[in-house]
Amino acid sequence: MKKRAVATISAFVIFFVGAVSANEQEDRKKVDERLQSSAEVLREVMAAPDKGIPSDLLKKAHCAVIVPGVKKGAFLVGGQYGKGFLTCRKKAGWSAPASIRVEGGSFGFQIGGEEVDVIMLVMNARGAEKLMTSKFTLGGDASVAAGPIGRTTTAQTDALMNAEILTWSRSRGVFGGISLSGATLRPDEDDNAALYGEKLGSKDVVYSNRTAPAAARPLLSLLHKYSPAELS
Repeated sequence: MKKRAVATISAFVIFFVGAVSANEQEDRKKVDERLQSSAEVLREVMAAPDKGIPSDLLKKAHCAVIVPGVKKGAFLVGGQYGKGFLTCRKKAGWSAPASIRVEGGSFGFQIGGEEVDVIMLVMNARGAEKLMTSKFTLGGDASVAAGPIGRTTTAQTDALMNAEILTWSRSRGVFGGISLSGATLRPDEDDNAALYGEKLGSKDVVYSNRTAPAAARPLLSLLHKYSPAELS
């Protein structure tokens, strides 16, 4: 009887460990795919002739946030929800990406898309520091403005010059600046655990010397291509 009980417990433990491992692998696969999608969003936006993010702004940015495929009404009734990544400039280049969640706000679904890609540039150290907190609101905790499009900046408005964060969205191929005032951003510790093996906040990833996962290399390579390590 005891042997049978031990065998049953052992079988359950093996099954449980196997199920956990399979779930972890599936979570990692989803995060890796999201990293690849983020790189594709940046590649397509920057390749668009005269319709991309101005290169001079990207070269001045302290951090970049890319959220591919924000969904309307997903998880939040009447709201928006998406997952993406944050990376900040360091002396040796761009940091390992930290997973983030974005919720609420107006993401431009009025142009007809069910999903929208979002890119944010954090333009100063103060905005970058706020981005490292457990939760902050665009337009509340940090000033935000719709970013201009084109190869160089032409609209030197007060809002553009003073904003801590500039934002763009793309839906059904239409790309442009949009104010995301009211949207909240917070670390996604579960996705960080899938990438780095432990639950981490944004600061624990970005301000550390962690090695970026292999799936992040295309995204970081693009940022290095369009924006060198030294701030302009």
